[in-house]
Amino acid sequence: MATALKKFYKKLAPDAKKEDDGRDKWPSRASFILAAMVRLLPPIHPSNMRMRLYKPRLTMPQQGGAIGLGNLLRYPSVVFANNGLQWFIPYFIAFFFLGIPVLILEISIGQAYRGSVVVAFNGMHQRTKGVGLAVIITGFAVATYYVPILAWIMHYFRCSFQSPLPWQGRGNDFYLLDVIANPDPITPDIGYMSYPARGMVGETVGWCAFMWSLVWISIYKGVGMTGRVVYVTMGVPVVVMIIILGRSVSLPDAKRGILLYVGEWNGGKLASGAIWQAAAGQIFFSIGVGFGYFTSYASYNSRFANSVQDALIIACCNSAYEIIAAFAVFGVIGFLGYQPGDPDVSLSTFTVGFLTYPLALAEMPGAQVWSVLFFLTLALLGMSSAFALVESFVTLICDSQLGQRSSRTMISTIVVIIAFLLSLLYCSKFGFYLLDAVDSWINNLCLVFVVWAECVAASTLYRYKDVVRQVGGLAYIIHSAGYILAMVLGVAVGQAVSPAAGAGVGFGIFIVSNITAMVLGRSPSIPAPGFFGKNPMISKLWWCGFYPINQLRQDLNLIVAIGNRWKIPVAWSIVVRYVSPPILAIIVSFAYPAFYLKRMDPLHIAAFTLAHCIMVITSIGFIVPRWFDVFIPPGKLNEAADMYKPTHGMVEPQSMGVHDHEKGHKETKVSPTNSID
Repeated sequence: MATALKKFYKKLAPDAKKEDDGRDKWPSRASFILAAMVRLLPPIHPSNMRMRLYKPRLTMPQQGGAIGLGNLLRYPSVVFANNGLQWFIPYFIAFFFLGIPVLILEISIGQAYRGSVVVAFNGMHQRTKGVGLAVIITGFAVATYYVPILAWIMHYFRCSFQSPLPWQGRGNDFYLLDVIANPDPITPDIGYMSYPARGMVGETVGWCAFMWSLVWISIYKGVGMTGRVVYVTMGVPVVVMIIILGRSVSLPDAKRGILLYVGEWNGGKLASGAIWQAAAGQIFFSIGVGFGYFTSYASYNSRFANSVQDALIIACCNSAYEIIAAFAVFGVIGFLGYQPGDPDVSLSTFTVGFLTYPLALAEMPGAQVWSVLFFLTLALLGMSSAFALVESFVTLICDSQLGQRSSRTMISTIVVIIAFLLSLLYCSKFGFYLLDAVDSWINNLCLVFVVWAECVAASTLYRYKDVVRQVGGLAYIIHSAGYILAMVLGVAVGQAVSPAAGAGVGFGIFIVSNITAMVLGRSPSIPAPGFFGKNPMISKLWWCGFYPINQLRQDLNLIVAIGNRWKIPVAWSIVVRYVSPPILAIIVSFAYPAFYLKRMDPLHIAAFTLAHCIMVITSIGFIVPRWFDVFIPPGKLNEAADMYKPTHGMVEPQSMGVHDHEKGHKETKVSPTNSID
């Protein structure tokens, strides 16, 4: 009997397979892609729940469909505010110029450097370890409040077995009084807000502990177990979405809502910055870069997996999923008679998930069945996001010098216990408001900043000594400082004065720094390739402004583009260097004016401070990188100094081609004594 149980356990929770280098690897390519296709709920702002959303006159005897699957709750609300086919123009521009390039970067470095996010960034340059650590802490901070949200979902799931459904006719009261159970804060005319309530919300604590136990089960055995779990956490929601889609589009007047989605052209909206900002934010949060799990998951891939193709599959599936699922949402919108601009209707991420759809479910035949199905789906999708966030932190510890002396099960247990204890803050009788505050500044400020830092670090510091040897340290410093200051001061002036003034300052600093670097820099001994090599001045510009990120692309291609695997294209280098960072800098700048409105709320002050503490980690890592050496395995501690590029058996690490030999340039060898740190 014991032997049979042991065999069953081994089959249910298998050990992870091993790659040739001894690192765990995914059971299959499909399991990696499914695990990477998790999506997080974007900025939540649950305080908006107090809006009146559901119009009583639209409560009909037959209402259909629970629409919107967890991490897709935001997309239909954003599209509803920008309805029409013109929405897809900024959406796909953001998709190709913001989402995919950063996703390729995160997956490729994880696969090439075979370690946690900190290990991967240390491989690019020892002074970028702080960027990697900030990415992981950002994801872990989100996980601590993400699971309490799942606890609220499980409260709804439990109540879905009651007849009638307890939120029928009182959706707002049920959510705020029965589920959240947080008294209102005291807002004085002068002074700071206060939160008088203390203690814990018992049911939220219980469900929170239950969900954390499921997270632990999903990760304690590594990718061997996770690779099985994701077939349930991602497979079931896809099936449910198809069922709900069919039910929704068959509703009376569903066509009216679908026409709002894809049957109108409101070209005038493209002249407004709001639709472009909304599209960029949607792509950014939808794909989920900046939390560390893409890099951590990719480190468990086969060393020569097709990472570029994987990145495109993940990004395209994510967008296809939300675009198709939105037809279900707009079918219900048409049935309910909602119209954009109606002051009685306001759709947002949480109002869609906890008010609009539950109220619709309560009115349809078989309400209990649909409610159970809907909230179970939300819980499964949410759980996959939660264990992805925690996995990044667990991978960090497992790869560290201390973690290599402990078992993964022990590390996973300790991390989950710590995370659960931190989650209790959000299960308190002021936790609803604390969650709102932390979510606002982690997502809108910290997350966007660390992705900006990823792009800047990769495109500025990678093999920078090559640039210094060719054009001199002064030219490199002037160009790099101008590149960063152009974004920082440009968005600052844009917020303080006007967007036009900010653009003028930004472009002005960038142009002046480029000209100064070209004038003061020495002529490179190795001319730049192609057009850039025809003139010494332009050659200097190529070395300062394009060489680091282009060389990273070439070096990564030695790993990810072996054989017939897809290469990282040249256009990727341009986008990561000159397109994605300015967009992200602009998004970051919107956070600071927003904080002014919350400056009298102590919870928002604390969360705003927490976000900046995480952001400062990037600077600490740049100034004193040895402080973070504890997170690097001894064998990889000097990887950036010892190797010119991610190495494998077909490449000699003692040589480096400073030209792209794929383009027909002669490959120049550099001696090992001049290795790049």
